[in-house]
Amino acid sequence: MGFKSSRPRKPPAGKLNKEEMDRIVAQARKAREDRLKGYREQSLRIHPWVCARCGREVTHKNLRILTVHHKDHNHENNPPDGSNWENLCIYCHDNEHRRYLDHMEGEGDRIVDEEISPATHKPFAGLADMMRDKDK
Repeated sequence: MGFKSSRPRKPPAGKLNKEEMDRIVAQARKAREDRLKGYREQSLRIHPWVCARCGREVTHKNLRILTVHHKDHNHENNPPDGSNWENLCIYCHDNEHRRYLDHMEGEGDRIVDEEISPATHKPFAGLADMMRDKDK
């Protein structure tokens, strides 16, 4: 009678049969769904039903558009006080993850909230003079 772990067992060496593979996949999916449901329900109880980015208010009728975002992008970091969560509408949540992925891929070298300096290049600066010279 040993301790029964809730974690999936390590598969035996060699090939797995289809039934064993299906069981492992189903168990992993169920564990993920339970984890997701758990922190989403907690966040909806703790935080207001308003998108933390755009301010969109959510009601029971459109609650499906409200998602829970992990501020540190670690989906395993789920403190019970909700300090790593913020409720975002699906549009802001998708935008946040795209910005994060861009940053991780090196395409977002600047800090997103940093003010962008204005362009200084003036491609048409000499156009009027060129047009005048052409008419002569």
